[in-house]
Amino acid sequence: MTKPILLLALEEGRLSEQHLARLRELAPGYEVIQSRDETEIRALIHRIEIVVGDIPWELLGEASRLRWVQLWGAGADWLMRYPEAARHPFILTNASGVHPIPISEHIFALLLALARRLPQAFRAQQAHRWESPDWDDVFELAGKTLVLVGVGAIGERTAQVARALGMAVVGVRRDPTRPAAGVERMVSPDQLLDVLPEADFVVITAPLTPETRGLIGREALRAMKPTACIVNIGRGAIIQEEALIQALQEGWIRGAGLDVVATEPLPADSPLWDMENVIITAHYAGKTPCYDERAFAILEDNLQRFLAGQPLRNVVDKQAGY
Repeated sequence: MTKPILLLALEEGRLSEQHLARLRELAPGYEVIQSRDETEIRALIHRIEIVVGDIPWELLGEASRLRWVQLWGAGADWLMRYPEAARHPFILTNASGVHPIPISEHIFALLLALARRLPQAFRAQQAHRWESPDWDDVFELAGKTLVLVGVGAIGERTAQVARALGMAVVGVRRDPTRPAAGVERMVSPDQLLDVLPEADFVVITAPLTPETRGLIGREALRAMKPTACIVNIGRGAIIQEEALIQALQEGWIRGAGLDVVATEPLPADSPLWDMENVIITAHYAGKTPCYDERAFAILEDNLQRFLAGQPLRNVVDKQAGY
């Protein structure tokens, strides 16, 4: 009898031979195949039962045996582009838990760089100029208020680090009755405009969903203090970019740290490139040498659960998108 397929649709080199051997040991009833080639996947689609990574989603209609997809990342906003995936009965899980350490550290790299005017210092260094900012042009994080939009695993670790630095944290999540370590007060998204005037920093860690798309626009940016900064490591489309550019140019807010933007790569003619009060990183907040080991640990655990008929970790609500 032909075995069903466990397809590893990952970039070459993400998994070692030891990883592959471990998967074959755990799932002897499956043929483990590693491929990202669309032609090859199309030829095998009727036998694929488990996918690690992602496949060309337009093939879903032919994936009659597909039961489970384990993403290698956390984001599932692609579901909005492929509604047939939300209707398909397969279970979708993600790699939530891989990112909290590198992304929270990236967030604070951006916050501290904005607070200590490091971009300006780097430019002065390149020009061989000895420049020191005025006393009021730098500031401390201690005693400041951070409004955290999205309090999942990344948001919770960000809150804990913020509290350790002496900051007050207000969380914004769909269910404000769920507490989170480090968050002093939790509010719902419909209270966002009420808490934004309190913020010295607004940090966006939320996923992109129909509800969060365009969440931060002119009204929200106008509600912030002119001394406040915004940091986005969620998805670029959560912020209305034209409104953000206007806010930065006209001084509605002090600055921004952007690891994600609406169009990636950021177009060369975007005004954001040349703004002294903006730090841009190329969507790499989640990168770490530890990434694949952490993601494999989630896969290994979930594979054992799947084969034993147990509930899986990190199940994504395909209708909600996270």
